Amino acid sequence: QVQLVESGGGLVLPGGSLRLSCAASGSIFSTYVMGWYRQAPGKQRELVATIANGGCTNYAESVKGRFTISKDNAKNTVYLQMNRLKPEDTTVYYCSAGSPATGVFWGQGTQVTVSS
Repeated sequence: QVQLVESGGGLVLPGGSLRLSCAASGSIFSTYVMGWYRQAPGKQRELVATIANGGCTNYAESVKGRFTISKDNAKNTVYLQMNRLKPEDTTVYYCSAGSPATGVFWGQGTQVTVSS
């Protein structure tokens, strides 16, 4: 069982920045693809960014050039640096850990609100 705990959400002005963190239980980065997703009320959960065990990254078109996913293997933590935030980025963000063998584990989510 993989446990993921997100932190770093909050209220920020349009154009501002936030950094989300996801602390994972144990050393799983060599096995799992880590990711960030977001889900607005009444909508499907959507991909924001992923990072594979080799460091290869993938981003949704809507966040390319503004968001950066990274990981610290020593701390078992994945980050999502979000810059130039827009009101449409407002929603709950979820950390994920996935592998073909075990499926996907999710964190509890952290709220990001971009508003003046």
